[in-house]
Amino acid sequence: MARPPLRIAMAQFDFPVGSVAFNADRMVTMIAEARDEYSADIVLFPELALSGYPPEDLLMRPSFLADCDAAMARIAQTTRGIVAVVGWPQSAGSVLYNAASVLRDGAIAQTYRKRELPNYNVFDERRYFEVDPDRDACMFEVKGVPVGLVICEDLWFTEPLADTVALGAELVLVPNASPFEHDKHAQRDYLIERRVRETGVALAYLNVVGGQDALVFDGASVVADGSGEVHPAAAAFTEQWLVVDYAPDARAFTPVLWIDEGDEGRDALAWRAVVRGTRDYCFKNGFAKAWVGLSGGIDSAVVLAMAVDALGADNVTAVRMPSRYTAGLSNDLAAEQCAALGVAFLDLPIEKPFQGFLDALAGAFEGCEPDVTEENLQSRTRGALMMALANKRGGLLLTTGNKSEYAVGYATIYGDMCGGYAPIKDLYKTEVFALARWRNTVSGAAVIPEAVIARPPSAELRDNQKDSDSLPPYDVLDAILYRHVDQEQSRAEIAAAGFDADTVDRVLKLVRISEWKRHQAAPGPKVSRRAFGRERRYPITNGYEA
Repeated sequence: MARPPLRIAMAQFDFPVGSVAFNADRMVTMIAEARDEYSADIVLFPELALSGYPPEDLLMRPSFLADCDAAMARIAQTTRGIVAVVGWPQSAGSVLYNAASVLRDGAIAQTYRKRELPNYNVFDERRYFEVDPDRDACMFEVKGVPVGLVICEDLWFTEPLADTVALGAELVLVPNASPFEHDKHAQRDYLIERRVRETGVALAYLNVVGGQDALVFDGASVVADGSGEVHPAAAAFTEQWLVVDYAPDARAFTPVLWIDEGDEGRDALAWRAVVRGTRDYCFKNGFAKAWVGLSGGIDSAVVLAMAVDALGADNVTAVRMPSRYTAGLSNDLAAEQCAALGVAFLDLPIEKPFQGFLDALAGAFEGCEPDVTEENLQSRTRGALMMALANKRGGLLLTTGNKSEYAVGYATIYGDMCGGYAPIKDLYKTEVFALARWRNTVSGAAVIPEAVIARPPSAELRDNQKDSDSLPPYDVLDAILYRHVDQEQSRAEIAAAGFDADTVDRVLKLVRISEWKRHQAAPGPKVSRRAFGRERRYPITNGYEA
């Protein structure tokens, strides 16, 4: 006799870090919704959904852990008529576990403790959590179906899943908090297919959504049949209920409520990651509006378009700040883009305050020839004005530096690096150009003027200045930086790949001596394998040059 299907509701939603009471209230409501509206037998929440991920040093506060314990007990008491799986930080005396508990009939029925704690790249779980020495697998029955449970990193190792299947599980739930990066979807799908074919078990893989400081979680949850078929991923960066029926005899899923990903192209996902990260950083920190210094160049043009996509045109103000070196075309292109996007446009020439600084410093600079100091002073004049606007009128100042510039220090500390969030900080200049072209193809009209994309990049801090006066061409620079920063290749390895040795030496020196700037930079959304900040952490004082 065929066993009846099992309905699973997967909560692909944002659960903000530290918002324990909010998250608990939301889960109580969602558990009832999954039961009453979707007739689900199981509702699954992401990894550490109660505390948000990653809670970092909040986990060192006893009051925070006590609040999590109390909230978990409250959620369990209200869970009836359905089985809920909730991720949370479980304290057991002086030991803390990354746990997921099975709630049913008003109580915590079982708790699984994560066995593989990632401690690489952005992950730092061993700072906070322990591994249960018993390393018990978890299996529970729902409508006669044996269901297992593993958490995120556990899936990347063979033993946790194998032990769960050995216990009798036919279906395994996998709550995750896995941040986005380029090409990760393909890696994940390959892993899931391999694990399913190894074990014959069906998998329901749920990932959280939302921006958290420099991290962006994309959701893009999937289910995989016991035959090895991986179903199309849910739409990335989109909060939604994912409801599937699981046929236990066939070990196969049928989607009931599931919005697929429309465009999984590299540019589409990167753009949406930055937009989601920017929106969540602003709103979660109390900013409804944003400011962008608009130069008529590619970086600020892309940041402005992203800000509009994130916050809406009515909540973004662009500021043009021409100097004695600003080309008329730059002014025209800035105005053209604001008109196309419907963004408020403020014109603030910097000549008077810049000259005021020069006059104030004239005595101290006597006998010195003009150099990069005066160039940086223009940028710092703009930074001071932009910060004043944000302070007086409210809103968050977005910086416009890209990964290429941050890598080699081609950005002015306390100048164009002023601001609270750096949307394109983890995008190389060549990627910024590619994203601009992509964005124009999906809008029906050019939201980034074609002339901005076509013109040679320039800081416009001296007469006839171009970025290529100070840096190698961006296609060469970015190729070297990708090998050195993202792939950790040495000088010798990069030169052996065919790059000019002198150019490599020059670029790597700039990377090395610019570390102090990056330590003071605003956070920005991670989209690459090795983002500056919490992922790539080099010492400022560093004598290693290979």
